[in-house]
Formats: sequence, C-alpha cells, structure tokens
Amino acid sequence: MSTTIRELTTDELTDAWHLGRLTFGSDPQPPANLTTPTADATRHGAFDHTGRLVGKAVDLHHHQWWAGRTVPTADVAGVAVAPEARGHGTARALLRALLTTARDRGAALSALYPTTAAPYRACGWEVTGELRTLELPTAALPAHRPAPHLTVRAGTPADLPATADLYQQVARHRTGLLTRHGPRFEPGDEPPFDGLTLVEHDGHLVGYAGWNRGRGYGPDAILTVEEALATTGDAARTLIGNLATWHSVTPTIRLVPLPGDAVTAHLPLEVARVQHRDTFMHRPVDIARAVETRGWPAHTRGHVTFTLTDDLADWNTGTWHLDVADGAATLRPTDTEPAAHLTVRGFALLHAGVTTAHAATQAGLLHPTGGHHPGELDLLAAGPPAHLLDYF
Repeated sequence: MSTTIRELTTDELTDAWHLGRLTFGSDPQPPANLTTPTADATRHGAFDHTGRLVGKAVDLHHHQWWAGRTVPTADVAGVAVAPEARGHGTARALLRALLTTARDRGAALSALYPTTAAPYRACGWEVTGELRTLELPTAALPAHRPAPHLTVRAGTPADLPATADLYQQVARHRTGLLTRHGPRFEPGDEPPFDGLTLVEHDGHLVGYAGWNRGRGYGPDAILTVEEALATTGDAARTLIGNLATWHSVTPTIRLVPLPGDAVTAHLPLEVARVQHRDTFMHRPVDIARAVETRGWPAHTRGHVTFTLTDDLADWNTGTWHLDVADGAATLRPTDTEPAAHLTVRGFALLHAGVTTAHAATQAGLLHPTGGHHPGELDLLAAGPPAHLLDYF
C-alpha cells in the first residue's frame, strides 16, 4: 500500500481528530487545542494514493529532567491508523518520519504510552515503567498533626507558580520527569483541581496536594488526589495527615505516587491496590545526544565500546565508545573492537536504568562479543530508573 508521509496542514487537523476519535473512542466534539496548530508539537499524517488521510502521529516537543539536566524529547501521542490501512506498515512509516524530523530539531529521546507494546517494540521502543494509580482506604492513612513550624492552608490561583517551583525541586534531580515548560503547562486563571492544600514553612511552600472531590459521601465516594508532592518528611506527613481527615465522607483515596519520593515514603502502601496503570516506553532518537545531554552519577567513571543497529533511525547504527566521568558522558563513533552488540530496545532499558546488562543478555537484547563480560555494559545503566508523572 503506497502512502505519503508529511506534516499535517491546519486544514487537515480536524480530519486527524476524527481519525483519532474513531480509533480511541473519544468525544465526537474536537477540543480547540487539537484542531489548531501549536509550536510545541509536530503532527504527521499518512495519505493513501487518493490523498485520503489514513494515519497520524504526534511528536510532542517536551523536555525531561535526567539527573539535573534537561533533555529534549520527542514524546509520541495520538498514533492512529484507519482500519483498512492497518497491517501495511503505515504506523512504522509514520514513526520513522517522526524520528527523522525530531532528530533534525534536536531531540535526544522519545517516550510514549502504548495501547499495545508489540508494534512499538518492533520499532525500537521498550517498556521502561508504569504510571500507576493506587487506591487506599482513607482511614488507613496515618493521622499526623502539623509540626509546630508548619502551617496548612488552602491554595489560590496566586499560589500556582509556587507549586510549579516545588515540582521542579522534586523533579530536576530525578530521571524522566517532564520539565513542564511550554504552552501546554501554562498555569490557567484557576487551579486545575477542586481544592489545593498547601504546607508552608516560614511562608515558603514545602508541600502541596491538588485534589478533586468527586460525588457523594457514601461507601463509594472517592477523593482523587491529582498530585501530592513535598520536599521534607514533615511536610509529607502533614499532607497525608490532612488527607486522612476526609475519611468520614470519602472512604477511598485515589492517587498516582512518585516512587521513592517524600510522600510515598509515608503512605501505607501495604494496603494499596492498583486501580489503573499505564505502561510507558522509551527509545533513543539520537543515541549520542541521549548520552551527552543527560546528567550522570558523579561517582561513576568508566568506558565501554558497543555496536548498535537501528533499522528505523539509521544514524544510530554503528560502533560507539562510551566514556563516563565527573557527572557527564560522551559517545563517539569508533573502530575499536566492541564488548557487545546492543539492540535499540536494550539501549533504551539500560539508558533508563531499569535493567542490568546480565538481564538484557538473558532477554536477547544484548550480545557480548569476543569473550567480553556483559557486565561491562552496566556503565550505560548507571543512574536512577526513569519515571513519568504526566500522561500524554
């Protein structure tokens, strides 16, 4: 099936919306932000020989925090193919075009949330984590009175910049979290929640929870905490203690935790159940940029050579020498004998810090060469695992 891949024009955005609506079962009324061009996204379309739109994919021009440094990303959303055009490589052609233009504009990495992982794995993405929504009995939250040096109050629209600053304090030293810069993240005139609870120390924000009340006050009532973050243990305990006061009217608390953060460290996770989960995947757009634009653990030093073959982004194919020292790294082409051959999916897993070289070898994603030990490639996996808090 012959298709033409190009960027969508403004006049074609409504057709793209309807293609997505048919694929994902969305509301039949298109929102204005998806039918008007924006500077922070590139929308690609696939057209058949008659000029009919049969596929689409969106490149979101995000940035992610990777250990203190911002990495430009091509986060993928809205991939849809018309039913009669499926099975002919349309999605693959769209993703190839998306990676090419993303590299041209300077992107280093790509993340996405798949409805099914197999076609993205075939294109080099690999599962690197989950965005999990948990439910906990409100009565199980530990009651905690605010520490004497802390105050709790309701937030207002004027407090939104402070909550954005606190998010950056939490996110910047982690791996994979969006920087939340750009038009999509501009604060509105009102908080995007029913309520915003703030915890302050001497007038400075040290924790917040944005929540939606939901309906009813019976046994099925749920308080949905859209986001809860803190920069101190006392602030986290105070937030959780305040949420616990809802137990008489909302027996269930629903929230998306950030693994290993201050709030999660004080939640009774042993009584939580997973209400929903969204798998996310990563792959490199440009492996040299992926290595060189991110931060690395300051104590990590070493070097290793590997080969990589990338059928979708052939500029990544070759033999590469990785050198890590003093919180930074370089990746350069080389003729040196490689320690291993690494698949694109294997690169994604190691770079995201969610596996080891031994495990990647057992999965068939890394192949040691010339008697080399697979553990040499653990250098690429140095650093904390990648997480995401935003769905796109």
